[in-house]
Amino acid sequence: MQIPAPLVRFLCNLAAFAVIGVLPVAARAQDDAPDEIIHFVGPGGEMIEGGVWLPTNVADGSPHPLVVISHGNSGWYRGHSDTAQSLTEAGFVVAALTHPGDSFRDQSRGLRLTGRAPQLSALIDYMTETWTGRVEVDKERIGAFGFSAGGFTVTSIIGGVSDAGAIAAHCVAQPEVFACRLVAMYGGLDRANWHPETHDPRVKAAVIAAPAFGLSFTDASLASVTVPVQLWQAADDQILPSPYNVEPVRDRIGGTVEYHRVENAGHYDFLTPCSQEMRVAMPQLCTSAPGFDRAAFKVTFNAEVVRFFTEALGEP
Repeated sequence: MQIPAPLVRFLCNLAAFAVIGVLPVAARAQDDAPDEIIHFVGPGGEMIEGGVWLPTNVADGSPHPLVVISHGNSGWYRGHSDTAQSLTEAGFVVAALTHPGDSFRDQSRGLRLTGRAPQLSALIDYMTETWTGRVEVDKERIGAFGFSAGGFTVTSIIGGVSDAGAIAAHCVAQPEVFACRLVAMYGGLDRANWHPETHDPRVKAAVIAAPAFGLSFTDASLASVTVPVQLWQAADDQILPSPYNVEPVRDRIGGTVEYHRVENAGHYDFLTPCSQEMRVAMPQLCTSAPGFDRAAFKVTFNAEVVRFFTEALGEP
């Protein structure tokens, strides 16, 4: 299949973006860097990089709830640092990882989506069993946040079971959508490494933004989800469009779903607002629709995420 020119340009720019390192350079100019850089062992024995943001109210000595973050395809652990910072200001410990093989440095396993949830579980293992930070993590109060492929990851970790055959059928029927063009460029899903049973019952609440391949999760598995979920949809999402991604999760999940549809928003408006360096280097990620203010939206979004996790997990 011939890959359309816009997709080729996007992927070439993404590769160049990784090579020249603009993403880390741009992020270092922000004031929401993590308090700690961490490295921990993943499920395959490889070292995984991440960051930890610490709560500001640590004087009481009580355990604090933990929120773990899973980024989208070709992202990294700093992709939602503004959200992490907002959560820490409310008293949460936040830990995010860079998914091996699916980051701005390395896209070699970008379609091995079911391998991501075990990596997120390994981050929870590290934060609850090995990490020796200056605050204590409450093992009974753990939430997860995920965007795009990270939304797929978090849907998986709360009990969703993805059927690779459903994705293949979708891409036969809808080959023009971005995700299916990406699947075609990679030569198809890595079905030999598709291991969909990745539920981690330690996660007690989830925020899912623009999840990928929502249609692939089985009815029975979504119906079995009982944790509260806050679900976000960009009304003008051209990357993971309606009705194949958000709606199947919203309409079939068994637990309580708090649903938000953001008018005029695009897929990448859930990312941290771009610095000037990023706007120049990666306009595809940084350009919003005319009249849509990503920075203002993210203030509202972050406040809603904090409120949801506070209600679902208890006051930090």
